[in-house]
Amino acid sequence: QVQLVESGGGLVQAGGSLRLSCTASGSLFKMGWYRQAPGKQRELVATITSAGSSNYADSVKGRFTISRDNAKRTVYLQMNSLKSEDTAVYYCNGQRVWPLSDYWGQGTQVTVSS
Repeated sequence: QVQLVESGGGLVQAGGSLRLSCTASGSLFKMGWYRQAPGKQRELVATITSAGSSNYADSVKGRFTISRDNAKRTVYLQMNSLKSEDTAVYYCNGQRVWPLSDYWGQGTQVTVSS
């Protein structure tokens, strides 16, 4: 079992920036961020593999940057030019290939005021 511990959420004004961090208790092939706004389904924000290959939702391309430090087993999400529609609970996700496993953090609230 791998635990994921998130930090960095908070309240920010539109146009501002926040950085989220998530540290895993074990090594993971892929790490990423998902978010869930009230009344909506959880959606992918960005993912990154241990080799550094990243993937972004269209809605955050050019504004958010995902990165990871494999030695620290930590993934970061730098969020710039935040919009009110970015308001959500952000969840860290981690995946192992063998055995195939999926892990989630407890979530951190990001609120963007307009």
